[in-house]
Amino acid sequence: MNVEQRVVLMEKLGRFIVSDDAGWTSIKEKAAYENAWFLPEFINYQVEHIAHEFLDRKKLEKWIAKYNIPSETPSPKNVGIVMAGNIPLAGFHDFLSVFISGHRQAVKPSSKDFVLFDGIINKLKEWNSEIEEYVTIADRLKKCDAYIATGSNNSSRYFDYYFSSYPHVIRRNRTSAAILTGNETLADLEALADDVYIYFGLGCRNVTKIYVPANFDFLPLLESFKKYNWEFDIHKYKNNYDYQLAVMIINRIYYMTNGSILLREDKGLFSPVSLLHYEVYSDVKEVEKSLAATDDIQCIVGKGYIPFGKAQKPALDDYADKADTLQFLSDL
Repeated sequence: MNVEQRVVLMEKLGRFIVSDDAGWTSIKEKAAYENAWFLPEFINYQVEHIAHEFLDRKKLEKWIAKYNIPSETPSPKNVGIVMAGNIPLAGFHDFLSVFISGHRQAVKPSSKDFVLFDGIINKLKEWNSEIEEYVTIADRLKKCDAYIATGSNNSSRYFDYYFSSYPHVIRRNRTSAAILTGNETLADLEALADDVYIYFGLGCRNVTKIYVPANFDFLPLLESFKKYNWEFDIHKYKNNYDYQLAVMIINRIYYMTNGSILLREDKGLFSPVSLLHYEVYSDVKEVEKSLAATDDIQCIVGKGYIPFGKAQKPALDDYADKADTLQFLSDL
């Protein structure tokens, strides 16, 4: 397939994953059944985003035009991909990047997110048998020319060791933060709730910490966040909430809650499921400086940053860990 044919196939996939196809619906239901964190609402949220932001033909062509991608790749490389499974189809962008670049790929999906990706690959093979040459799903990644791996800080150390002699992109734990001014509207705060709650806060683009000015009024924020109080009915989320609440009560730690999320003052950027850290600032420039100095931040939400409610809607060129995947692949 040349690059034009690959774009056409991805455009077709975009239409398919937002359709009411019975087979695809069954795959999504199975994925939700096998992983209780993958609520149908969150699967559909991700699928809609991928279809409209990643698989739109005009956006794909605009993205590709920025790189020196030949119509036909003369010497395609074999790229191994280790995918994360924290949110539905977390590794789709890596798959898309390698496919569009014209290289071949051996993919190791996370066991937590196997069903959706496997379903997509099987559908592509059904449409075009040449996919067999471009994409394989493997338990072990051997004899690859390059690697893209996403995992925890612990697993990334193993990736560094095993893939050190090959071209590679290795991603580690990251999270996101929001900077508030105190002048946010209720609509802003309700949109921020999406950045905090979607995927139960398990994504690297989820806001797990907010920075607020002195004398910040938390009541409108807590009230706006009640739009996601239904998450408390999800047993895995409720178990986390109950545990974090018990820890703070036993240790006499001051907290705030609206019944579905706990707020605690904490310097840490990463917060557990059901808990949101906050920190009071006096100089926003110091906050920006501290966030710029760490490798732990994926994105910053707020006025003048990523708009509220848009953290989970990256564009094709919003690369994870700021590693330009398509440039990496073009340079192979």
